Amino acid sequence: MTQENQFINALKNPDTQETAFNKLLSDYKERLYWHVRKIVIDHNDADDVLQNTFLKVFENINSFKGNSSIYTWMFRIAINESLNYINKKAKKLGVSNEEWIVKKSDKLESDPYFEGGEMELKLQKAISRLPEKQRIVFNMRYFEEMKYKKISEILRTSEGGLKASYHHAVKKIKTFLNE
Repeated sequence: MTQENQFINALKNPDTQETAFNKLLSDYKERLYWHVRKIVIDHNDADDVLQNTFLKVFENINSFKGNSSIYTWMFRIAINESLNYINKKAKKLGVSNEEWIVKKSDKLESDPYFEGGEMELKLQKAISRLPEKQRIVFNMRYFEEMKYKKISEILRTSEGGLKASYHHAVKKIKTFLNE
């Protein structure tokens, strides 16, 4: 039995679940936070989504089949929770998801948790103007340096499609930055 299988069994066992879940939190919280933050832009929104993500992981761990790594499964949940959050917030304001993201990125300058300089701000604004899938693929590939194979597992999409999405995203970002 692999170490990951033992860990998953500990997560599913009521006697060891709390300790195992605390380890899961400590191992993945920061990495998932930054992944979510790049999708929803805002620190407070990222905290809300991250909390929802770990709640879903906790509630659904017994249905985890092990067809992928726990990391891949949690990333998939984090992406879905992020997109659901954006959809809910945008619908509440009567705007599209894209408009909501652009509004969030336009407010980054006043975000006390944003530590980037002028170029980072401009890059984030460019990324926020990408279509949803390109934005997610770009963030995973560029910032998290994930291999296309791993992104493909998480997003359940072909590597060729991901490469095309990334290529289009880079071209659009370059165009935006040169304006």
